[in-house]
Amino acid sequence: MLQVILFFFIVVAGTGGELCISRAMKGIGEIHDFRPRSLIRFVGRALCLRWTWAGIFLMSLGFFSLVAILSFDEVTFVVPFSALSYVVGALGARVMLGEKITQHRWIGIAAVTLGVVLVWWSRG
Repeated sequence: MLQVILFFFIVVAGTGGELCISRAMKGIGEIHDFRPRSLIRFVGRALCLRWTWAGIFLMSLGFFSLVAILSFDEVTFVVPFSALSYVVGALGARVMLGEKITQHRWIGIAAVTLGVVLVWWSRG
């Protein structure tokens, strides 16, 4: 049961954090000036957004779940299984960020999912 919870946090919380960070960065806009003062201002603006902090929290939860599961499970199972984050990321990007996902991307995501199923199935 612990394994299921940790995988949930790795895939859903980790990817959810990436989506939150993406939303925050889209709200701030592109970086055009790479001088140190401008970069510091950019980071300061990012740290004022709730999306940034939500993303940091969720990505941290995903990271520490990964660390925890690697303490007792095999890397050759954990890393391929965590690729399910591609599916969650695509669905989240579609729903949360309004991104359009092409048919070719869906085919690629389906191929990754098939790979995860094969790794899970071979574990027996």
